Amino acid sequence: MEMNFLFTEGKFNGSELTVIGRNPILNKVREMSVVGGNGVCRLARGYARLRTYSFNATNLNAIMEYHVTVIHY
Repeated sequence: MEMNFLFTEGKFNGSELTVIGRNPILNKVREMSVVGGNGVCRLARGYARLRTYSFNATNLNAIMEYHVTVIHY
């Protein structure tokens, strides 16, 4: 799975982080890699820890928490 997180305010406004990796939704906690971005986040590296709080298998809706640690240059 690949996701881009766009910042819309503050000093990172207009910059994006790119997170990629396996996302086995049924695992309570999992980890994905921050592999870059653009703008201020160009060359960013780090990881994201994902936690699922609830998952509805009928409509595939989930409530998740992302805790992201990033180093950028």
